[in-house]
Amino acid sequence: MLMSALALTDDLFFAQTGMNRASVQRIVDDSLRGAEDGELFLEYRQSESFHWDDGKLKNASFNTTQGFGLRSVSGETCGYAHAVDLTEKALQRAGETVRAAQTGQSGAMSLPPMGTNHLLYTDANPLQGTGFAEKIALLQRIDAYLRARDPHVRQVSVALGGNWQAVQILRAGDFRAADIRPLVHLHISVVAEKDGRMETGSTGGGGRADYTRWMDPATWQSMADEALRKALVNLESVEAPAGEMTVVLGSGWPAVLLHEAIGHGLEGDFNRKKTSVFSELMGQRIAAPGVTIVDDGTLEARRGSLSIDDEGTPTRCTTLIEDGILVGYMQDRMNARLMGREATGNGRRESFAHQPYPRMTNTLMRAGSATKDEIIASVKKGIYAADFGGGQVDITSGKFVFSANEAYEINNGALGRPLKGASLVGSGFESLQRITMIGSDIALDGGTGTCGKNGQSIPCGVGQPTLRLERMTVGGRG
Repeated sequence: MLMSALALTDDLFFAQTGMNRASVQRIVDDSLRGAEDGELFLEYRQSESFHWDDGKLKNASFNTTQGFGLRSVSGETCGYAHAVDLTEKALQRAGETVRAAQTGQSGAMSLPPMGTNHLLYTDANPLQGTGFAEKIALLQRIDAYLRARDPHVRQVSVALGGNWQAVQILRAGDFRAADIRPLVHLHISVVAEKDGRMETGSTGGGGRADYTRWMDPATWQSMADEALRKALVNLESVEAPAGEMTVVLGSGWPAVLLHEAIGHGLEGDFNRKKTSVFSELMGQRIAAPGVTIVDDGTLEARRGSLSIDDEGTPTRCTTLIEDGILVGYMQDRMNARLMGREATGNGRRESFAHQPYPRMTNTLMRAGSATKDEIIASVKKGIYAADFGGGQVDITSGKFVFSANEAYEINNGALGRPLKGASLVGSGFESLQRITMIGSDIALDGGTGTCGKNGQSIPCGVGQPTLRLERMTVGGRG
């Protein structure tokens, strides 16, 4: 994998641009002399998107970008320069910029990353494997299929997109790493109407692959059926109750709450700066017994997976919380060095125009032993949140507010009416301690998650089993 990725990216960044690799390496060596760390990040990306709405193609786009980002790190100080001009002259100017930011703090260059991962995904370009007409035909088929499925369907929206990213990372001392990263997604939204009332249901899927799976009728029809099911369920929903109660979280995508309310608080930079609620709690119990949370960038073909991160470090499965005890943080190279820890392959960036920060890949809670039915049967009165939408989180305090897209009341151990307007209010720290049952049905999200931090957006994944949480605050209007 590494050799083929290096060969392909050598063609993109050297053969096609006219840059000489040996000359570029000398520029990198000169630019980072006296620094503690740094790298040259080269990127080439093709991306496309299609948006179908109200029975017609509303938007179609194709874009190609390329460029470099050169970074020098001394202590906590970073010098960074980027450009779309892939020439040695532009690199030399960037080198002058990053050298000006060096503090001369130590001059001891950090060791480069060791090794590389096995192949986690195909290097095929999804934009070239499936024709334009086939993609538009897929959108039309989804629209026609849903309108024929149920007379209550009033509007169908479908988003299809993909990109193909090639990166090469160069460090001082002739270290090089490369990766070829495909990524696709399909999102379906349905508006249904009954007796003058309109509700929405949606679902999505994707991953590091080509479009083949998503073009398969078995896949997209299943997704379309799920979006329609949610819309029809919401048509029957009643206002959610408010107050403190037992909450059961569904498996899979509801782990977005885990990602936002807990995951960000376990990223190295927030803990080094002591701005996370989890700062200085290493080795202490922060969650209920049985709670184990990992960040795993090595899951095959998953949206958040990477063979190497954007600093050239191989990704791994990093245990963050083990049986309720805080045991690890997600680290990029700079924060790991400043904290005396090891980089975990979590240095990520949106593009060549951005610096890397410690970011999540696929963040998961490990399975327990209870079944979903057993968990629901154990609740006398509460709610079951099967799917979540948007939310807000304060990293410093860990407090959050999340809205449920699909929820049900629980009465005497049985699911009742669907609920509308339910929101979950609390803090990540408290929520971890209020978990009393952990399901055996761990599931991953469909593959459309995007994470924002420091103005950058990157693809991520989440997953969890069904969970029971006690004394959670539910916001509602019922």
